[in-house]
Amino acid sequence: MGFEIDRRPLWLLLIIRGLRPLFFVGIAVVFWYILTMPLPEGLSEEGRSAIAIFAVCLILWVSNAIPLAITSLFAIVLVPLLGVISRDETYGLFGNEAVFFILGAFILAGAVMHSGLSSRIALAMMDRFGASPKRLILSIFLLSAMLSCFMSEHAVAAMLFPIVLDIAKSLKLSPGRSGYGKLLFLSLAWGCVIGGIATFLGGARVPLAVGILQETTGKTIGFFSYSLAVFPMVVIMLFVGYVVLTRSFKIDVDSVEEAHSVFRGRIHAMGKLVYKEYAVGVVLLLTVIAWATLGGRFGLASIAFTSVVVLFVLRLVRWKDIEEYVNWGIILLYGGAIILGTALEQSGAALWMAEMTIANWASSPWTVIALFAFFTMLFTEGISNAAVIAILLPVGIGLAGRFDIDPVIITYAIAVPAGLAFLLPLSTPANAIAISSNYLTVKDMVKVGIIMSTTGYIVFNLVARFYWPLIGMGY
Repeated sequence: MGFEIDRRPLWLLLIIRGLRPLFFVGIAVVFWYILTMPLPEGLSEEGRSAIAIFAVCLILWVSNAIPLAITSLFAIVLVPLLGVISRDETYGLFGNEAVFFILGAFILAGAVMHSGLSSRIALAMMDRFGASPKRLILSIFLLSAMLSCFMSEHAVAAMLFPIVLDIAKSLKLSPGRSGYGKLLFLSLAWGCVIGGIATFLGGARVPLAVGILQETTGKTIGFFSYSLAVFPMVVIMLFVGYVVLTRSFKIDVDSVEEAHSVFRGRIHAMGKLVYKEYAVGVVLLLTVIAWATLGGRFGLASIAFTSVVVLFVLRLVRWKDIEEYVNWGIILLYGGAIILGTALEQSGAALWMAEMTIANWASSPWTVIALFAFFTMLFTEGISNAAVIAILLPVGIGLAGRFDIDPVIITYAIAVPAGLAFLLPLSTPANAIAISSNYLTVKDMVKVGIIMSTTGYIVFNLVARFYWPLIGMGY
């Protein structure tokens, strides 16, 4: 049995071992300092406590020193403990409709994936439309975007990853060297990212933002209204993404016929389309239609759970089949983020922070929107987009009144750019999954991702400035 002797100096080992405790001691010092500092003008005691909690959560979210969900639990405990809002109201906020909508969406997506319907659709579309190297790239790109409109983008990336990996292996592409190998996994990641902003279902960040908006202002955003507002942006980004993809790396294969043998083999192994796949597909389709047409009347969460009940009544799914698809950590994270956002808003801390920061740089409603979009895209490359929304949205809503901006517009300005993460693997699970293939490097992703991020920021601002007023969303 082999072993290795650590020959580093003892003082260095002690420092390394001591860094983590020192880090948390430092957080405690920051927390205590804010709690005991003299009250600034215009800030209440509750607001000061809310800012102290916010500062601790910000450090923990950015550093990822503990799981994101545990940081949210920390906020849930501290908010009533410090008297920012009452205990009953705090835990009542965890029952926000957005949290239950996210849970329902997880279960529906899990049912679709467990039935095999999503994999069958993916294989059939790539086999049908991927006749040439460029068309195969386009098929993967559009397919991942389309599926991300109906289920979480990271679930889509995880589902398609083994298929794309088999394609790369069947074509005998060299990991890290083949230009076509890089394109295969970039098309997967970018399709998920762009498709993920198209509806509420691509990621839980939009329902989270809507939940914070609803709790702090009483306003909301409809399922169809959101998709209508971002539709031009999605179309433009898909077009730009394909152009960048096909020009960023050399296509070093002449034929993809070997890939089609992979598709056909997998399709053959799945057998014929069965009743369960048909039925789950119909339930999902009817659910999406109900969200778009009846969501405002009955509520998105109510529709989601009605569909979940139907799945179980018809025995289309069992609980043990979909447990693995329900990310309870995300549920805790988002519940805590809504509570923290409400605490900042109700205590006046959000407005005070807005006045002390972004308000000094903004001179008009348009610059406010542009600034929030910029900071959102900057932060979302390094930390969870849920954390970005929890950090920026309460501040944005607090600033909206000063510039006479509808808080709904501020919500769009943060929720949409939070999904445009193209640069780094830690930005979104889709990027991380693509990098894990070893066919694509971080350097490759950054090199072309900067083009997509810049384009995304420009397109977002153009859509907000010229298209939104046309559909009654002027600011």
